[in-house]
Amino acid sequence: MPNYRRPRQPGASVFLTVTLAERGAWWLVDHIESLRMAVRRTREERPFRIDAWVVLPDHMHCVWTLPEGDRDFSTRVQVIKSRFSRRVPMGHRRLSHVVRRERGLWQRRFREHHIRNEADFHNHIAYCWHNPVKHGFVERPEDWPFSSWHRDHP
Repeated sequence: MPNYRRPRQPGASVFLTVTLAERGAWWLVDHIESLRMAVRRTREERPFRIDAWVVLPDHMHCVWTLPEGDRDFSTRVQVIKSRFSRRVPMGHRRLSHVVRRERGLWQRRFREHHIRNEADFHNHIAYCWHNPVKHGFVERPEDWPFSSWHRDHP
């Protein structure tokens, strides 16, 4: 098994992609209020700024900025995934999920990219907002209801 190490830059802005184990499922949008609650409670305990966020049926993309001196985005992702999983019905679990005490809803890993500069920051925010268009759910970013587009473009 590879020994993967995530970068640890305090106060960084990070682009994240978190995906359900079952591609094509609609768990995230079908249970959007449970996801919002999980994010809200996690931010109360472990603050971070949400620069952009889009929730699609089976994955989500977001850009977060951590507080100065804080570099632990990984725990925040883990806690959000765990809180969400506990609020939705349990689906099929493989033996490996049972052994690890997992619900089997999420892919175990997630993808992250540390933002390098202002252009990179704006490109990743635009990526979040345009992702529902890319996947063919809507024709314009403003038509997708589960996006920070609406917060930033009232």
